Amino acid sequence: MSEEEKRAIEVLRKLIETYPDAPTTYLNFTNPFEMIISTILSARATDAGVNKVTPLLFGKYPSPKKLAEANVDEVATIIRPLGAYNRKAEYITKTSRLIIENFGGEVPNTLEEIITFPGASRKTANVILQVVFGIAEGIVMDTHIMRVSFRLGFSQHDKKPEKIEKDIMQLFPKDKWISYVRFISAHGRQTCKSRNPMCSTCSINNLCPSSELGN
Repeated sequence: MSEEEKRAIEVLRKLIETYPDAPTTYLNFTNPFEMIISTILSARATDAGVNKVTPLLFGKYPSPKKLAEANVDEVATIIRPLGAYNRKAEYITKTSRLIIENFGGEVPNTLEEIITFPGASRKTANVILQVVFGIAEGIVMDTHIMRVSFRLGFSQHDKKPEKIEKDIMQLFPKDKWISYVRFISAHGRQTCKSRNPMCSTCSINNLCPSSELGN
């Protein structure tokens, strides 16, 4: 194991200790269908914002069949606070139809199948696979994970999700990928923020080349 790999594993170990209650997702869901719809809706929207509209959405359309048959304009009205609501309404109603037509009403559990849904990116697929099925096919790349990965020097590619993901997959063993997403995301949200990162109280400041403490 290289020195960089040892540092990476130590970073993850310390973050697991720091955030023992870190959730696997910040989206509220009760089944795979709700999770895939919520994840599609979360594109360029906050998880908190999604969680505000989904109770009404799923209260009215609790299944793929109900949402597939829904009036797109009515769906758009419900999700309007999230932005791009007309496009997203089309995405989630069509995704619901495809779940019924192509997958027997069940959300599939492979990356190749999930990305066939409109509005479902590689990131969407990785989220569904990891959170719902516990499958690691890649690394979820959101703004927090990209930012922290770059600051830690785990990748030299800033804001290039495909390249950052590849670097992390090469640095960490596959059985650490899901944990990496969970705890790096928690660290980005709570400590290593976009503006004013809290380096003085950071549990890994001695392992971070970007620490303002000069480590």
